[in-house]
Amino acid sequence: MSPGPGADSAPAPTATTFSSLRIRNYRLFATGQMVSNTGTWMQRIAQDWLVLSLTGSAAAVGITVAMQFLPMLLFGLYGGIVADRYPKRRILLATQTFMGLTGLALAALTLGGAVRVWHVYVLAFLLGLATVVDNPARQVFVTELVGREQLRNAVSLNAANFQTARLVGPAVAGVLISAVGSGWAFLLNGVSFAAPIAGLLLMRTAELHPVERAPRGKGQLREGLRYVAARPELLWPMVLVFFVGTFGFNFPIWLTAYVDDVFGGDAGLYGLLNSLLAVGSLAGALYAARRGVSLLRVTVGAALAFGLLEIAVALSPSLWLFAALLVPAGMAGVLFNVTANSNVQLRTEEAMRGRVMSLFMMVFMGGTPLGGPLVGWATDTYGARLGFVACGLVSALAAAGVGLMLARAGGVRIRLDLRPGGRYVRLVPREYAAAA
Repeated sequence: MSPGPGADSAPAPTATTFSSLRIRNYRLFATGQMVSNTGTWMQRIAQDWLVLSLTGSAAAVGITVAMQFLPMLLFGLYGGIVADRYPKRRILLATQTFMGLTGLALAALTLGGAVRVWHVYVLAFLLGLATVVDNPARQVFVTELVGREQLRNAVSLNAANFQTARLVGPAVAGVLISAVGSGWAFLLNGVSFAAPIAGLLLMRTAELHPVERAPRGKGQLREGLRYVAARPELLWPMVLVFFVGTFGFNFPIWLTAYVDDVFGGDAGLYGLLNSLLAVGSLAGALYAARRGVSLLRVTVGAALAFGLLEIAVALSPSLWLFAALLVPAGMAGVLFNVTANSNVQLRTEEAMRGRVMSLFMMVFMGGTPLGGPLVGWATDTYGARLGFVACGLVSALAAAGVGLMLARAGGVRIRLDLRPGGRYVRLVPREYAAAA
């Protein structure tokens, strides 16, 4: 039975910052993902810069991002059904192989001098198709690797892994693009998928934690939607994830526009700004791993802080202040993402987890085909600063609205405590708040 909407989870008693790494299968998984994620970030930076070089348009960068995430919007829930029905390890072997091949194809086109922007769009769409199945399977597979008690820690370490790669990948991509061109970054990304494939093959399957699998049957997609709709503790965080994911996480569009139009920089500066964003993101992920607890109010608070920090970044008058504020913005963004992810997983029954997490990833990533072109158009039309401010404002307002709805669903009210030494914001039962 899932916890009530107002219930906050208690910390796992055995969790420390790196406790999941004691498990051999998880170490193999994390090592493979580290290599692959580094290659993926190299490709993202090189791909954004390649599209900008071919077209000179921030909107074209937005379309590329949209094409990669459009399959998630169209088919995301079906990927969850596949993840609930079939062995996750086999699914991941297939998807990781296919994703590696898309990187090699883009490398061949670029190094051969034949690449056109429509090639990038098509390959981004094919990569997105693999992601439809890969994402929910990878999210749910973590439970099989570490068990429920270590799930929060493993989710946080996965985010730290991703952000470490985000720190290294853009820096390497910036050097490669400046020195030898984008094609070599695409090639290294394609080759990097050998690492997670090897890790999956080397795992001891007998040590995987058994999980309940959903049988084949009709109406499983509708069943997943009804399951989420009936649980405010799942529904409202996903609403917040949609708004923040659609409007708040469009950094490829903003950063390319700021580097090219506002600061007059090059690919090296673009890689540096992405790395600074990753520094904050890594700090946020490690903080979440050490904390070992996922509270709904932390998720909402992180989203609110993220939106406000985006506004501050957008209005920064100088490059150095802009760059410095990317660090806390990255920290707030990944803290929101990690706590939202672990909250949803831990409040979901095992047989439903693939469908629920596919819906989570669909609203988080699937909103990008809507937000990406819109944000790109606004950036081209009204300038980078105004587009960035507007998206930060949407994220902050969504956090405030969802926080009020969760408080109402949990039977509590938000009360300000302005006394010296007070907590400033307190959650109190409705009856107490009405009587006070």
